Amino acid sequence: MTKFRTVLAALLLSALVAVLVLTVRYDGYYTDPVGLSWWYGVAWALFGAAVWTLRKVPARQVTALVLAGAAAVAATGLVAPPRTSTDAYRYAWDGRVQASGVAPYDHAPADPALAHLRDPWLFPEGEAACAGRARIAPAEDGTVRCARLNRPTVHTIYPPVAEVYFLGVHAVSPEGARLKPFQAGGAVLALGVTGVLVLILRRRGAPVARAALWAWCPAVPVEAVNNAHVDVLGVLLAVGGLGLVAVRRRAAGGALLGAAVAAKLMPAVVLPGALSGVRRVRDAAAVLGPAAAVTVLAYVPYVLLSRDSVFGYLSGYVEEEGYGDAAARDRYALLRVVLPDDWALPALLVLMAAVCAYVLWRGDPERPWSGALLVTGTAFLLLTPGYSWYALLLVALVALDGRWEWLGVAVAGAARYVTAQAFEERDVVGTTVYAAAAVAVLVGWLVRRGRVTRSPSQPHPRPQPEGLEPSPSGV
Repeated sequence: MTKFRTVLAALLLSALVAVLVLTVRYDGYYTDPVGLSWWYGVAWALFGAAVWTLRKVPARQVTALVLAGAAAVAATGLVAPPRTSTDAYRYAWDGRVQASGVAPYDHAPADPALAHLRDPWLFPEGEAACAGRARIAPAEDGTVRCARLNRPTVHTIYPPVAEVYFLGVHAVSPEGARLKPFQAGGAVLALGVTGVLVLILRRRGAPVARAALWAWCPAVPVEAVNNAHVDVLGVLLAVGGLGLVAVRRRAAGGALLGAAVAAKLMPAVVLPGALSGVRRVRDAAAVLGPAAAVTVLAYVPYVLLSRDSVFGYLSGYVEEEGYGDAAARDRYALLRVVLPDDWALPALLVLMAAVCAYVLWRGDPERPWSGALLVTGTAFLLLTPGYSWYALLLVALVALDGRWEWLGVAVAGAARYVTAQAFEERDVVGTTVYAAAAVAVLVGWLVRRGRVTRSPSQPHPRPQPEGLEPSPSGV
């Protein structure tokens, strides 16, 4: 029976890898979002079945299976160029600009001052080149010129640690490699996250099977590898930082968390989790001090080298995405179902403050990722973001904590980003999928609460999945 379970898990994992290859190779984001969504659905279903089966595999075989699966799943993202995002083209451009000795924050790609850095790959000429993902960019000579990178008329938005990463990948890339080095870099970082998860789980005596919730998740090869999103760098640093905080190496953990924030800003949402249950000011300062110092120091070289703001298009992006406008149809979707538009943003602030306060007061300092997951997941449900790669951080936190029902938030993000393309009322699709994710989280909480409060005299409780459940002390 033991051998059968191992073989079954391996077969399901193999099927997942095969489907992911077909999914990544299917270029349907613009032409057939419904068809692509079906591929996503099959991949997520196989992922769930494979992880569910893994819980019955003997512990001595789990680590090898998780790591082998992580490598195979990550490799599927390398079989095609980026399919659903153009962000990696901006990474390549920012790396090229820095290598030429120019600060990445000083010029937009369409700026004539950088015309000498353009080539036919990133800036193809001719009207035919403007089809698909290419976007029209101003051309000083009147020639029809396009840019494969998005928002060519605005300055970069990426923080300094991300910019250092872009420069590093550019420096080691062979001539003509284009985006493959960034995809390979994403695969390496994703495998690094898996390795850190395994180390943390083994050190705590927790089942290593939880690492598969990240390592085998379809979001990883699609977003971290194929689309090469730099978010995975922030995830690696954040997970490492939380792991160090959990063993009371607060200064080192805080430093890694600061580097994570300086890579993608979003990892700042895990800071309340890093302070879970902290009662003394000096303990909080031991985390926040190094975090703030590393974040600031990362910006200093770019501040000294740049003539323009090192925050680039950040404020414009926030406005463009509607985060400052409670009436924006894609933002605060769940809050706007039950509240007037003008109340959505204040309600968000109040609810997030309450969740953070709860984590700070009641959180488990030995499991900071549990509070971080609660804060991060709540932020996603309240903000209802439209970009699926944002959820990479949440997926890693789920792997650490074991509350797999939060993965519904990642599914909702993918549905909002891909499936909604096929509908005129995209906001309705977004609201529906995020509402379903919220219900799943609520049901999961109720079920777990019932398990904790079940009377010991209750006979023969139903066996629960081994290796995926958090301890009852979790937030």
